[in-house]
Amino acid sequence: MSPEYVRPYVKAQKNDDRDAEAIAEAATRPTMRFVALKTEAQLDVQVLHRVRDRLVGDRTALMNQIRGILLERGIVVPQGRRKLLDVLSTLSSGSGNNGIGPRMRRLLDDMLDRWRALDERIAALDDEFAEMARDDAAARRLATIPGIGVLNATALVAAIGDGRMFNRGRDLSAWLGLVPRQATTGGKPKLLGITKRGSKYLRKLIIQGARAALPSLARTTTPLGNWLRGLLSRAHANVVVVALATSSLGSLGRSWVARLSSLSARSRRHRPRSACGAHPTSPVGEGLWLVEARWPDSQPVPRKPMA
Repeated sequence: MSPEYVRPYVKAQKNDDRDAEAIAEAATRPTMRFVALKTEAQLDVQVLHRVRDRLVGDRTALMNQIRGILLERGIVVPQGRRKLLDVLSTLSSGSGNNGIGPRMRRLLDDMLDRWRALDERIAALDDEFAEMARDDAAARRLATIPGIGVLNATALVAAIGDGRMFNRGRDLSAWLGLVPRQATTGGKPKLLGITKRGSKYLRKLIIQGARAALPSLARTTTPLGNWLRGLLSRAHANVVVVALATSSLGSLGRSWVARLSSLSARSRRHRPRSACGAHPTSPVGEGLWLVEARWPDSQPVPRKPMA
């Protein structure tokens, strides 16, 4: 159980006895939500993701330090790692009078070697994640959703497993903190910014994946593309990115619950599906369809309900 759900049951001051009593009382509540235990394989994948995230942070810090050293000597490098690599290659060759002495040149060469070593370690982990995604059926299916690549798929499978803890897709979005905060009182609803609860790493991956997929999706003539263009015409791009990420998790949550949960499997036999795997009467927003098997690249074609 999450500690914030147990805290209201702690009576008076905190001690071990009252903590145990509060946990026992909270566990008996019919609406209590519990944290699913992870397998050893899931924990291993999460450790690999944490190591990769640290390596990426080290590489970014190293690049920023190199830019700062060059800026102190009057060399301004445009944004982008390729531009910085080109400048370092020019400095290593020693061509031109650039104001960098031999000692600083050797230091920059050493930092460039460390940069390349970090690139190799990150690439090795990326290859390992790609191999995991090829061997895992759930990760392969998740990778068909735009914005959910190898990293996102393996991280989600490691964190969520088969998704049985979620009853619907919105629960998954809320678990990652992508839904608006509510401040409703007196029957007057008020929605604020996203809650940013849950895993910061997973939320970052989902947001960046949606940001990368947004330009290409907004140019399509699919219902999803029409919906995104309508949002872009009246909202900031960052708001649209969060909306796309939430919608992706909504279809992802539906897919996991419908495919892997036995309860959803029984109910699925009594629900019609369109040819692309979506509910024919369940659009979300303006033309966005929740899809079970994969994200549609064409117009959904409804068919007659099953007898």
